[in-house]
Amino acid sequence: MHAQRRGGATERAYAQLRADVLDGELPPGAVLAELEQSARLGVSRTPVREAFAKLVHDGLARPVGGRGLVVAPLDLGDLDQLYDVREALEVKAARLAARAPGRAVFAQFADRFGHAAALVGAGELDRYYAVTAEFDAAVDEAVANPWLVRALSDVRTHLVRIRRLARHDPARLLAAASEHQLIAEALAAGDADLAAHAVHVHLHRSRSHFREHLNTPSHHQHDEESA
Repeated sequence: MHAQRRGGATERAYAQLRADVLDGELPPGAVLAELEQSARLGVSRTPVREAFAKLVHDGLARPVGGRGLVVAPLDLGDLDQLYDVREALEVKAARLAARAPGRAVFAQFADRFGHAAALVGAGELDRYYAVTAEFDAAVDEAVANPWLVRALSDVRTHLVRIRRLARHDPARLLAAASEHQLIAEALAAGDADLAAHAVHVHLHRSRSHFREHLNTPSHHQHDEESA
């Protein structure tokens, strides 16, 4: 029973810490101290220590000599490696989804992305991101390949942190919505070549946007202040 309670505490601590890292509440370079996080989360240090180990396994935290653990930083090398993998996986996923039965659902997503300007304009970014998450889930279901879906899930975990940087760039979000709309239209039409090309264009523009953002002096200053 004691082990079960501790396991539950570990999972709760891990879930909260993971969410805080992905949402930027714990920014890149932030020091992860057992005592501090134990007090903040209201659990003992053992579940926090075990949760930290899970974060390291996920690649969301890393040990730093003499400082314990820190939230894993984001840099251009990570960005390019993630996008190389993401493009290979998502282009393949798009081709499979375009050939899957029941793809009519993507026509609904095309319509929803067509109305995304209203969400972005109203500052309802969480609702916009919810639509993209539902779209990803629909593609995953159409792909029906658990190995591909699992690999995509791992990549998306890290890209969430990068994508959050676009929260204050409505222009990029509007462009991304149009790109998603074209992808959804191609999937609904069963056009695998167009869907793959639309994914390639979307990811190229997304990568370029984030490269520019990660190169800005304000981003580097923020990382240094958080380190």
